Amino acid sequence: MNQPPAPGHPPRRPTIRDVAERAGVSKSLVSLVLGGSSNVSSDRRRAVLDAMAELGYRPNQLARGLSSPHSGTIGVLLNDLRNPWFVELLEGLSATLHAAGVSPVLVDSYTDNRVGRRSVETLLEQRIDGLVVVGTTSEEAALETAIATVPVVLAGTREPALPGADIVVDDDESGARQAAEHLIALGHRRIAHLQGPGEIGRLRRAGYEAAMRDSGLDPWVVAGGMSEESGYEAARRLLAGPQRPTAIFAFNDLACIGALSAAADQGLTVPGDLSLVGYDNTYLARIRHLSLTSVDNGNFAVGLQAGRYILERRETRDLPQRLHLVPTQLVVRGSTGHPPDSA
Repeated sequence: MNQPPAPGHPPRRPTIRDVAERAGVSKSLVSLVLGGSSNVSSDRRRAVLDAMAELGYRPNQLARGLSSPHSGTIGVLLNDLRNPWFVELLEGLSATLHAAGVSPVLVDSYTDNRVGRRSVETLLEQRIDGLVVVGTTSEEAALETAIATVPVVLAGTREPALPGADIVVDDDESGARQAAEHLIALGHRRIAHLQGPGEIGRLRRAGYEAAMRDSGLDPWVVAGGMSEESGYEAARRLLAGPQRPTAIFAFNDLACIGALSAAADQGLTVPGDLSLVGYDNTYLARIRHLSLTSVDNGNFAVGLQAGRYILERRETRDLPQRLHLVPTQLVVRGSTGHPPDSA
């Protein structure tokens, strides 16, 4: 049991033995929890984590690194930290890792590229136990090399194609279909889609086009990018044309906000003159004066599952490649309504 510190001496730091005694388990089981092992029951893991919290126990990362094959860290490679859809995914990922006593190490490849630093190499130098790639990255060659050294999981992206890397994403095709079907049900017939990049962009386009064709409507697709600026430019061109759409389904919320700005510049009201649907259901969509109808892609659940996969692959490298699709749900807000009477 812990003894009170002698007068004039700082309190003794709690040890693994103290945690084990408080939780009523063995020292080896505490070590398994700290190492993120999947061979621990949820009840015992919770007992250990509760004991750590009560005692204020903090693992000695240096000592663990010397005595364990694991560093206790997972690298997280972000495409661009400015994109708001990362927030909930990172919350889910961090929740899983912290529950296993593992710390995430984040790098932003967008910022690193601007200063000439190589993100993947930076992470590998930290002796990470695995790598979670969040969003599309340009460091494909580096990841192809890295996967021979550490397990890799793709979260919220399907690219690059890496044999042996698990993929956790939302069901993009289904989400896009829901968005288009919502607009069609409101009576819209001229529905344009601002397509985004890569395989995710292709799948969202496919879902939109399937819904349009099933309703006997002609798809109307333009390149819209994934930023507010690119969404603005694409929507501006659409709305300045001789026959403008009555509704726009954008690749993501940022592009949708760009379309909202383009509509305002044209003197159009939303949703009176133009309905808008985004994707990702970020906190931006929930801002009251924006109130965007958007597809919720279950980002928190994506992060949770990505964390589970990377911890499992840390223990067992030769697992078959897995694809996990998180269901989507359309969240209807104030940016969609019936088309104008003149449409």
